[in-house]
Amino acid sequence: MKEFNKALSNFINDAAAGGAVRHLADLGYSISQIADNLDYPIPREKIAGYMWEHFVNIGKICLEEPKQTQDIASFVKEQDSFGRISFRRVVTTVDNSYKQYVKCEFGKLLYKKDEKFLQALQKLEEGDKEYIELLPWPLTPVYHELDERMNRIKCIIM
Repeated sequence: MKEFNKALSNFINDAAAGGAVRHLADLGYSISQIADNLDYPIPREKIAGYMWEHFVNIGKICLEEPKQTQDIASFVKEQDSFGRISFRRVVTTVDNSYKQYVKCEFGKLLYKKDEKFLQALQKLEEGDKEYIELLPWPLTPVYHELDERMNRIKCIIM
């Protein structure tokens, strides 16, 4: 019963706010800015989780060294003439050759409570600081697309 309630809660949160979180994250909003723009109250940690999952799915964050091209799988909902609904898996190839990535070890640095890293975090803008503190960075290195936010972070931390 506990698992069902958790799954139902996740489904409701995703239906109520998941699409908005993904859209606002794509526009470069910080986690706090996203929370302020939602009509539905959702914890910042949950927003960070949706943001992380979305960025991994679109290739903004790569869990392994990025390749020139990346295959991204998604599912398309289809309905036949009898009204039966099915899902078809669609694989899209994304060209990453024009993107630059930076290697990040934020998970390990946060876990170790690295003093130099924690001091550098305090120098970041609030939105960038919470981006690093709230996203579920793994203990292994990841690769983040070198966008405007990562350029700001890189100048101070890396």
